[in-house]
Amino acid sequence: MGRLAVAAVVLATVAGCSVFGGDDESPGDRRVVLVTHDSFTMKQEVLDEFRTGSGITIEVRKTGDAGALTNQLVLTKANPLGDVAFGVDNTFASRTLKEGVFAAYRSPEADKGPRRYAVDGTDRLTAVDVGDVCLNVDPAALAARGVAEPARYEDLTDPRYRDMLVVEDPATSSPGLAFLLGTIAHFGPQGWPDYWAKLKANGVKVVSGWEEAYTQDFSGSSGKGPRPVVVSYGSSPAAEIGQDGKPRTKALLFTCFRQVEYAGVLAGARHADDAKKVVDFLLSQQFQSNVAEQMFVYPAREDVSLPAAWQGVVLQPSNPGTLPAADIDANRERWIDQWRSVVQG
Repeated sequence: MGRLAVAAVVLATVAGCSVFGGDDESPGDRRVVLVTHDSFTMKQEVLDEFRTGSGITIEVRKTGDAGALTNQLVLTKANPLGDVAFGVDNTFASRTLKEGVFAAYRSPEADKGPRRYAVDGTDRLTAVDVGDVCLNVDPAALAARGVAEPARYEDLTDPRYRDMLVVEDPATSSPGLAFLLGTIAHFGPQGWPDYWAKLKANGVKVVSGWEEAYTQDFSGSSGKGPRPVVVSYGSSPAAEIGQDGKPRTKALLFTCFRQVEYAGVLAGARHADDAKKVVDFLLSQQFQSNVAEQMFVYPAREDVSLPAAWQGVVLQPSNPGTLPAADIDANRERWIDQWRSVVQG
């Protein structure tokens, strides 16, 4: 899932890979390559504890947004980039399963909540976290322009919101695809293209991934960009707390689409046995209890608490948008092609 990367976890970077646990490994140390998206992050002490207890060093290979991650996993399935992958979500999961990217493995930790989000009965992918992709707004920037917060999808086609919205490309970005699917769920298979045509006419900006959209174009985050409406996550306001203790941004819950991120052992992994231990670690209470604070999504486990700072700040939608997995699988590529024709054609 593209995420809010708010903690630095890299002690060493070599050829685009981050090595968790330091760079003092001896030749006899065991190493597992975890392929993931750019926003994967975790407290260094949590990763160090895993290394101490297991003898396994996790080497992280980041490949862009979750959509780019999926593409890379499929393209390299005959010679996998690593041993474990994390970050394929429910909008792309069926593609990786059809392509035989993952090997079957049922973690003993999976029964503590993650199996609620199982894609199928093969145990090739196991849920690690859950989030809601939603439009986020910068209320102060909107107020400065004399414009109210959007109250429904249709408002964004109004000339008052011209050149205010930035979204991610659904072909390369999992939140971008989730937002597209949310509009399909809302407007129906016949009505969504017309909605996107109106967004295009109203100056919507499309970028390749979440990092660019949120940290460069969005006015409410670090980049202080020019656009006060962005596709991000329902939990994103928790990363934008002002000096008064209140969030500077707001998620529009009526636009949310439910997203689940998965991990799995890659078929053909060089270190398959240790890769299974890394999957267990991603599902462990130790890792899961830090997921919300570090990656601003909900843990898949049921027996972990959320950060106190989320109370009253992160609100879950009562009825997030969803589509049947079979519908996404059958129509995803056609919908993306339609979207390209409407928005980029």
